[in-house]
Amino acid sequence: MSSTAGGGSTQTGATESPAARLGFKAGMVIQELGWDNDTDDGLRVSIEDTIDADMVDGDYGNVVDAVLLWWRKDDGDLVDGLVDALTDLVGGGAIWLLTPKVGRAGAVDPADVTEAAPIAGLSQTTTAAVSKDWAATRLVAPKTPA
Repeated sequence: MSSTAGGGSTQTGATESPAARLGFKAGMVIQELGWDNDTDDGLRVSIEDTIDADMVDGDYGNVVDAVLLWWRKDDGDLVDGLVDALTDLVGGGAIWLLTPKVGRAGAVDPADVTEAAPIAGLSQTTTAAVSKDWAATRLVAPKTPA
């Protein structure tokens, strides 16, 4: 079963890589924040294989196409984390917020994400199944008139 065109998660395309489900493509610059020993290495490898490069860290100092933000319940204030993640993000780019799934250690209440996103100036648009232990939520800055 597939969702409507232009967004949403889908259950079809089981052969599609997790990185492709996140919309990543070769040549993109992806910044990874919040990495720790509990992050999903399979997802990280899939992303780096897809973009054909290593992900960059918070010290990169240039614009990035997307941010992969690993976040756990005890990582601090989510609003602050999201605002910090916007620092290098190019206009039109997305933050993929990865949180432990419900029932896993460090799980973040989905209501916390729903509450924090607009305070940080972001809209929650999509969720994607990318890992056995991590949930991915796409956050974007609302489009502004030109």
